[in-house]
This record gives sequence, C-alpha cells and structure tokens, in this order.
Amino acid sequence: MRPLSLGLAVALLALPALAAPKPDPALHAQALEVLKRSIAYRTVVGGDQFVPYAEYLKGVLVAGGYDASEITIEPMAGTAFLIARYPGTDPKKKPLVISGHMDVVEAKPADWARDPFTPVVENGYVFGRGAVDNKFDVSMVVATLAKLRKSGWKPGREVVLALSGDEETTMKTTAVLAERLKHAELVLNADGGGGGLTEDGKPISFGVQGAEKTYADFHLTVTDPGGHSSRPTPTNAIYRLVKALDRLQAYQWPTMHNEITLATAAAMGPNTPGPVGQALSRFAADPTDKAAIDTIRADPAFSPGLHTTCVATMLNAGHAPNALPQKAEATVNCRIFPGVSSQSVKATLAEIVADPTVKITRLDDGSIDSPPSPLRPDVMKAVTKAVHARFPGLPIVPSQASGATDSMYFRAAGVPSYGVSGLFMKDSDEFSHGLNERAPISAIDGDLAHWDSILRDLAK
Repeated sequence: MRPLSLGLAVALLALPALAAPKPDPALHAQALEVLKRSIAYRTVVGGDQFVPYAEYLKGVLVAGGYDASEITIEPMAGTAFLIARYPGTDPKKKPLVISGHMDVVEAKPADWARDPFTPVVENGYVFGRGAVDNKFDVSMVVATLAKLRKSGWKPGREVVLALSGDEETTMKTTAVLAERLKHAELVLNADGGGGGLTEDGKPISFGVQGAEKTYADFHLTVTDPGGHSSRPTPTNAIYRLVKALDRLQAYQWPTMHNEITLATAAAMGPNTPGPVGQALSRFAADPTDKAAIDTIRADPAFSPGLHTTCVATMLNAGHAPNALPQKAEATVNCRIFPGVSSQSVKATLAEIVADPTVKITRLDDGSIDSPPSPLRPDVMKAVTKAVHARFPGLPIVPSQASGATDSMYFRAAGVPSYGVSGLFMKDSDEFSHGLNERAPISAIDGDLAHWDSILRDLAK
C-alpha cells in the first residue's frame, strides 16, 4: 500500500539550499529496466512468480557487487521473502533496514486498457500492476544499492534490504522479517510517505509516515432458530443485527492525539482555509480545545485523524425469501488509533452493541497492534536534506496513515519505522490497487537521488 501525500503544510526543518543532484543516464536506464522487468512478474496471491522475481532482484544486486551468499530467498506458503545484507564497517552499530514488498494486488487483463503484467512505456509513464505499489521504489532501492556497492561505498552500519511477499494480504512473511530483524536500529519503508504534486507538476509537500492505524475486521453475528415467514418472532436475527449497527453508527469514538498527529495539525492548519484550518492550529496548540475538536470532527476529511473509526462494510443474512433468518452477519472494519489495542476495541464494540446475543469475532486480517514511531531528529534531518536537494524549502510533514504497511510489524517488535518513499506524484496519477496503474518516468532520477542521499546519511 502506498498512502497518499498530506497536501500543503509548513516545513518542520530548515536546511541550506543544496545543489540539485545530477541525473545519471546509465543508472536511470538500469532503474527503468528493473521496474519494467519487475512488473512482468505476476506476484499475486496464490501465484508462482515470487521466487523467480526475488532471484531476478538478487541477480541485479550480485551484478552490482553483492556476494551471492549475502542474499537469502526463502519460499513460504505460496510466496517468498528476500533478505540482502550490505556489510557495515562497524559491527557495534545496529543495522539499518530498508523495507518493501514484492507482491501486488490481483489485476484482471480483461478490465485493463493494457495487459497489467506486460510493462508498457507510453506518454511518459510506465503502465502495469505494481508500477507504483510497490515495485517502483523497490526497483529504485535495488538499483541504488547495486550502484553504491559497485562504487565501493562502505556504510558504517549494515544495510539490510528486507522484501516481503504478502504485504497486500496476510503479512506472514512480514512477521518473519520483523522477528529476524528486531534488533535493527530503524526501518526505512519504501512503501510509505512520499511527495505530492499539483496538477501542473509543482511540488506541494513531502510526508514522512511515522505511524499508522491498526487495521481490524470484526464479524458481528446473530443467530436464531428461524421459522416460517408467516409467523414472525420478536427475535428476528436481521432486526437484532440492524439495531446493533444503529448503535455503532451513533457512537462517537474518543478524540486522541500523539506527537505525529499534533505535528500534522500544526503543519496543516496555516494552509487549510476557513474554520477547519484555524481549528487545526488550535488543536495543535491545545489538543483539549473542545471547540476546535468539534470543528475538525465535523469535517470528513480531517475527522478520522483524531480517533478510531469502525464502520459496517458488508452484510449477509437469511437463506430464503419465505423463511425467518437463521443467521445475520455484518463485517465491521476498524482503523484503530495507534496505542489502542484491538482487543479493547472489540470490548468497546460489545459495550456499544449492548446485546450479549450478538457474537463479535476478530477475523484473521494479518494486522497487529503497533505504536507510533518517535520523530527521530536524525531521520527528519536526513529526509529533509534529501528532499530539499530536489525542492529547496519544501514542507516536510509527519503523517499517520489509515492503511496498513509492513511497518506495523517492525514497530510492534520495537523497531521505529518511517515511510520515506522518494516518489512524487499528482493525485490524478494515483491508481494503486486500481485499473491502469502507472508511474511517471520523470520521477525516477529524483527517487534514485533521494535513496542515495538518505542511505549515505543514516547508514554512516
């Protein structure tokens, strides 16, 4: 998943203007080729292309100077993961991990204007499933690591590339990676953060993803003996479930905040017009300001950032039109504020429903609870330097995502993780998970320079 950028904001750090990095035509060509080849591997759930794709990436790294023994590819229940180790010169320093994922969301060729697994370069874009999510940054990182290794650069701390194989589904490979790399210093996630562009191509801001809500699916199930529809009963399963969902809809989850959401509000306030902008600024200064909270919560664009959300997304009930329902079931999707346990949300759902006959179960959705990461000065400084080399003075904004990434498992293991994708995009170009996904070729050089700069600074 690649979360969208945050929009207008003010800079949190100010560094002297730097000379824009010079494009490297040979590196550009290699990175584009890696991206095109990556798209051609159909790494979807249930597919058989994960190991071949990982072997291809391994070949790129070995050609750049990696020893084959430094790269591990492990198949795992229909998928695979890759770990590539770039040795550091100081064994006392903890490793720096770069996280990304090889899998992509399924795509049906009949629905697309072009075959989703045949890369097409057209009108300044690379089209194909995964062109953005997440094979763009994976390709840029692999090309950058191969270049750095070939150049003879020696990091102070070990740099570990960790590519999962089921981020879009159950994250079983992510769990293994996080367990093996739980002693790392920090994680740079290539599948989070990133920059926004206006429709005429001007940069807006750059988001550093330092937290994400916990994804959780719950089933609310009501059962009943049923019977003939000509003899209605007061225990009708559908009516009982509807009453439970009505109570859920009316419930207001508590307002919450953390270091990242306050920084976001402070950044967004001055550049958000009207009462909402003023409320954001007041909330950043005083997160107990009730009037500010009421104003923000009334705006559907900003409200979810202040609290947990739980919403009914699917319904299934009954078995025949002339029979009383024996079962009624609803799926409720929650996005839980960092620091709040999913178990406590399940308990709150039971209190909201206020009906012990409604059974509430947590589904196996591949998600776990994770805390926010601290806004580390070294990370913010390195990111600001990299971004300002391309766009001097551009706002650098911490963000909290509502979607799930591999970062959750690393954060849950105690490793701070930051989404720092170097990809800048217009909203009109964002088709991740959708039809005709595409990535702008013009973003390649900047993304390569972005990763080069960050790695040199944080892996010293």
